[in-house]
Amino acid sequence: MSKYKSSATIISLEEAVGKVLAHDITEIRPGQFKGAAFKKGYVVQEQDLPHLRRLGKEHLFVLHIEPGEVHEDDAALKLAEALSGTGVTYKGPPSEGKIALRAEYRGLLKVNVEALYDLCLIPEISCASRHNNDLVEKEDIVAAARAIPLIIEEAILNQALDVARRAKGIFSVKKFSKPPAGILITGNEVFHGLIDDKFAPILNNKLKAFDCEVRKILFAPDEKRKIVNGIRELLDAGSKLVMVAGGMSVDPDDVSRVAIAEAGVQDILYGTPVLPGAMFLYGRIGSIPVLGLPACVLFYKATALDLFLPRILAGEVITREDLAAMAHGGLCLGCAECRYPVCPFGK
Repeated sequence: MSKYKSSATIISLEEAVGKVLAHDITEIRPGQFKGAAFKKGYVVQEQDLPHLRRLGKEHLFVLHIEPGEVHEDDAALKLAEALSGTGVTYKGPPSEGKIALRAEYRGLLKVNVEALYDLCLIPEISCASRHNNDLVEKEDIVAAARAIPLIIEEAILNQALDVARRAKGIFSVKKFSKPPAGILITGNEVFHGLIDDKFAPILNNKLKAFDCEVRKILFAPDEKRKIVNGIRELLDAGSKLVMVAGGMSVDPDDVSRVAIAEAGVQDILYGTPVLPGAMFLYGRIGSIPVLGLPACVLFYKATALDLFLPRILAGEVITREDLAAMAHGGLCLGCAECRYPVCPFGK
């Protein structure tokens, strides 16, 4: 473990050039400014000397960087480079030894959680991030990293860099695709006009948020053959994402999931440890995702659909292991005012 630098040396201004300040230097301009003109950890430059003299400084307390040691700002830049994968960038200089990593574009944040854990087991290294699978916008901060001490041993920093480099960057962002979507809304009551459809406007809005065109919307009664034909018609119309809404429960008259299988959908996953959304269905026809949407989508702002749709649009193939991992954090608290995604749901 590195030794914390607790002692400082007092030297003249001229000797201080290239040295690390051991304390903040305060500047007061009456009615204009009061604060740190130079912060602890700052490396004194030749051009700073006139400013320091105006502040009444002829001597400074400084720290010495010995061979095999790294200043916190230099450590932060090295960490940022190693931590940043595809779609993640950073801008210098660090602020007080901390540097922020940002999304280069809108997309799905991917965090190598295991590697991040290993990194943070290393003493004197700090890295905090947003949750894996968060939807992020361009320039959003996705993580921040720093070395804890002003001066860190290079050997310790290298341990952290090795972890990040082996992971090929702990943080990355996947771009969203924009597949033309087809929607099939099932149910006798809607098909026969007994009630107004509520699914279409909700699904339109969710897809619009990802700039996905809705290629076609169809309606079908609770008849297996007509649902099968509806799915095939959506595919024939060029849909690269198919949503089948309604009829997803285990009741005998809910036949949508059976029809989805008969339409040729493979690798079907039905039933998730997410509430609301336990009866969500996912499968594929070739590379085209097919989603079965339970009625909860009508009544809740956030359901299993909202957790999985960004991942699907980012090109991920959902597995049973992915579903099982959603159990931890998969319970919506049903708040009176829904603040999703700024809440624990799906985290």
